[in-house]
Amino acid sequence: MPAETILNRKALRDFHILERFEAGIELKGSEVKSIRAGKANINDAFARIENGEAFLYNADIQPYERASHEIPAAKRVRKLLLHRPEIDKLYGLTAVSGRALVVLNLHWKNGRLKAELGVAQGKLARDKRADLKKRVSDRETAREVARFNRRHG
Repeated sequence: MPAETILNRKALRDFHILERFEAGIELKGSEVKSIRAGKANINDAFARIENGEAFLYNADIQPYERASHEIPAAKRVRKLLLHRPEIDKLYGLTAVSGRALVVLNLHWKNGRLKAELGVAQGKLARDKRADLKKRVSDRETAREVARFNRRHG
């Protein structure tokens, strides 16, 4: 079963996402097959702008079992494909102290793999607790609304 989208669940829990960008990824052929099989992990993945180019770090794409001759390393650095104005904007946004470029998800668009990058600011522990409280109250509200609708609807 092919994986439609590979998510980074930790990113939304640990960071405030200020802005989102979509970038292509330069991959080897066997890596594409492996991602289609769902053998990728981006929980610790991040991006950096170096020498006017964007690179993806710590994206773990397991080697494809039936690859014939070239088997790339699982956590190799991969180049991100962005336009020059986007790279310049990302560089400016991440130059601020405390901000990072995190990978939010990998998804397919018109047969090509795209990475959704987020300019992120780290959350504090109290922010995480506030998010948990909000989620619990939303869940209880939805439960009460459903219970009311079942009785009166």
